[in-house]
Amino acid sequence: MTGEEMTADPAGEFVHGMGGELCEADWSAITNDEVRAVLGRFERRAESGASRDAAISWHSPRPMSAAAIVRFADGEVFVKRHHVAVRTPERLRVEHEFARFLRARGQPFSKVLRDANGDTVVQDGDFVYEVHERAAGVDLYRDVPSWHPFRSLDHARAAGLALARFHWAARSFLWPSSAPGVLTNSVAIIASPDPLAALARLVAVRPAFARAISHRSLLEDFTRYHLSTIENAAPLLRELVPQWGHGDWHASNLTWSSTGPKAVVAGVLDLGLSNRTFAVHDLAVALERSTVDWLDQAGTGRIAANLEAVDALLDGYEEVQPLDKHEWAALVAVLPVVHLEYALSEVEYFSEVVRSPANADLAYDGYFIGHARWFEETAGSVLLDHLQRRARRC
Repeated sequence: MTGEEMTADPAGEFVHGMGGELCEADWSAITNDEVRAVLGRFERRAESGASRDAAISWHSPRPMSAAAIVRFADGEVFVKRHHVAVRTPERLRVEHEFARFLRARGQPFSKVLRDANGDTVVQDGDFVYEVHERAAGVDLYRDVPSWHPFRSLDHARAAGLALARFHWAARSFLWPSSAPGVLTNSVAIIASPDPLAALARLVAVRPAFARAISHRSLLEDFTRYHLSTIENAAPLLRELVPQWGHGDWHASNLTWSSTGPKAVVAGVLDLGLSNRTFAVHDLAVALERSTVDWLDQAGTGRIAANLEAVDALLDGYEEVQPLDKHEWAALVAVLPVVHLEYALSEVEYFSEVVRSPANADLAYDGYFIGHARWFEETAGSVLLDHLQRRARRC
């Protein structure tokens, strides 16, 4: 079953697997009773009882949380539930403040709703909830696995243009970096002047991560597959001005103006991986997740980059924010390790939160090691050479 053919399970019991297939969900689906209880917390006294009419019209197939679109008689909202081991209330409030900041600067983010006490986060035991107005536009890629390529080169160009506008709006958001955790994005290691010490700090401050990698050769694998690349990329990154980025820019985190191949970006979704990094790091994330068909390995046994999509995304980005020679050098250097810190956070998530040894192995061997190895092979070298040639032309 291809990404285009895949549809979400109406009951929310099955979600996208790590290889693109549908699999049993780690998190139970949100229920009507659950969302009615949550939405009741958002009602003021004069509106009491309005949530009784709420009903779920769609369950999200994304695997790391449980989410749904909830319909009222006069509108819809998006409700998302996280376990506190994955997202704390404090971290969610940072995401909500970032979204509010971006909305004020013209970015197409949905409004995050506040409950009757003025808070954007509702906690019930070990779970936290957030409620958003429904995003504008068409959720064209909502049933397509994350990291699936764009359907058209015009979509890639539109995504690049929207990302540059996002970076322009985000550059004055000056909050500090978020602390490391599961399913987080960071440059704490790959921009460090001492990456081995940064890796050791991560192990020291994350006991669950230390347990997750206790039977693995982390230091040897890091030294073999990542260290020399980081030693090249880190000084180039540190020449640049840090800023907050989206952290997970790909087609299914965007909504679109239509279902056609020339649709433009109408809305931006999901700041769950946002953090203080660098604009070129965020651009590298977008290239890696949107133009390299990682999920095709299970079907064809090979992984290839779509160089036309690479150029289209960069053309759109540079229409708004042309890269200078320092940014080009950093972009090419960081691309092979841009996935490193998120992959390690996934290892902890699968090992310690949802207890999935098979997915933990995939995150470690396939993502932490596998992505870096791919850039050493012919297909990855073709992509890096292509970017270097483009940098020289620009």
